[in-house]
Amino acid sequence: MQLYNSLNRRKEPFEPREPGKVSMYVCGITAYDVCHIGHARSAAVFDVLVRYLRHAGYEVTFIRNFTDVDDKIIKRANEEGQSSQEVAEKNIQYFYEDMDKLNVLRADIEPKCTEHIQEMIDLTSTLLDKGFAYSPLTGGDVYFRVRAFDDYGLLSGRDLDDLRGGARIQPGEGKEDPLDFALWKQAKEGEPSWDSPWGQGRPGWHLECSAMSEKYVSLPLDIHGGGLDLIFPHHENEIAQTRCARDVRLANYWVHNGFVQVEHEKMSKSLGNFFTMRDIYAKFLPEVLRFFLLSVHYRSPLDFTFEAMEESEKGLARIYKGMAQMREQLQARSKWSNTEAPSRMLEELRDHEHKFAAAMEDDLNTAGALGHVFSVIRLAGRLIEDKALRKSKGAKEMWERILDDLAKWGEVLGLFQQEPASFLNDLRDKRAQRAGIDADKVNELLVKRAEARKNKDFEASDALRDELAALGVAVKDTPRGQEWDVL
Repeated sequence: MQLYNSLNRRKEPFEPREPGKVSMYVCGITAYDVCHIGHARSAAVFDVLVRYLRHAGYEVTFIRNFTDVDDKIIKRANEEGQSSQEVAEKNIQYFYEDMDKLNVLRADIEPKCTEHIQEMIDLTSTLLDKGFAYSPLTGGDVYFRVRAFDDYGLLSGRDLDDLRGGARIQPGEGKEDPLDFALWKQAKEGEPSWDSPWGQGRPGWHLECSAMSEKYVSLPLDIHGGGLDLIFPHHENEIAQTRCARDVRLANYWVHNGFVQVEHEKMSKSLGNFFTMRDIYAKFLPEVLRFFLLSVHYRSPLDFTFEAMEESEKGLARIYKGMAQMREQLQARSKWSNTEAPSRMLEELRDHEHKFAAAMEDDLNTAGALGHVFSVIRLAGRLIEDKALRKSKGAKEMWERILDDLAKWGEVLGLFQQEPASFLNDLRDKRAQRAGIDADKVNELLVKRAEARKNKDFEASDALRDELAALGVAVKDTPRGQEWDVL
């Protein structure tokens, strides 16, 4: 497998430190609010990476942290009249609710900052002892000496002198250099704090991931991940802390997902284009969001629009409809002709199976992999349309194989795992909700139409069809009865 390593700015063959085992740490949320679609993208991307590595036979230890004490959490707690712990716990629970709907697997280890204060104090003490950190005489803050680490800027490609030009020391800070960052912050009145050798205080944000990762796995990590926005300063500072304290690399592979934009602009509350996962779930099924998030390569910018979500909805519906049609064909008969599937079709299926795997091996190219999903759905459809082949043993075996492929691929992608009929009904209901269609009214008219057809009152039946069409509903008569969808 090839993975793009942000540290070296190129794709590299993935080789874990220990054969057959992978350690992976991904920066989680700062729990001051509900998750937005940027959080959803990062969670979905690394969820697929974990799933694929396990599918490939690796034993993966996946760690994702929660930052549960931070300036933003404290500010939100003051606004809401709650404790920081209450705000963090509430939003961690919201995280689970939203990510469970997105079919994001729980991490094996989910450490919280407040549960690892001692580990962070120990790491800070080591950095002080080695001369890489200092505590000003003016108070109980502790800062990391950035210029003491020669490789600072290696991950982000930033030049220290350029950085220093825009850096300032704020009043009250005891920094030696504007670039130095806080390892430990002196307690302020009303803020959560803990005892330390430097007095009451709390850890700096960058410290927690270095301290928590080394507690649970031996370093270096095989993979450290997060959003592109974390490269600087967060991940750069993590690298510096760990290298200076432990004389070891924090991670061998640094993997970062690209930004989410909204109609080509940065997502921002001030611009009115900020969407939480819950905003999206109010309009679309969670699986549609996941499909959309994986439809673009993880390192590319992802442009969110409601039109793009509707296209994702149509694409996912095509896959589920294809699955439903294959199952329907398999259940329609018990006897099959002895005709074999054409060799060109078998070769085509084998080619897509190979190329799906190749796409995933090529830096987790989920967009390319989804292209092969659509290709096998089209292949299945060609078999259904061929009157001679659809009753053949060869078609039966190919449909079974395609459904088996979709089950395995769906497990890797976290998609296509619902019963097709159930998903398509839910999708129809969600589309009807967006269109303002009263489902109870639709069902009432369908009952009347069924009665009219039973009584062979086709004039009334046609009038009811027209009434449904005026509501934005299309009706199809099938051997299973009436089926409706949104026009």
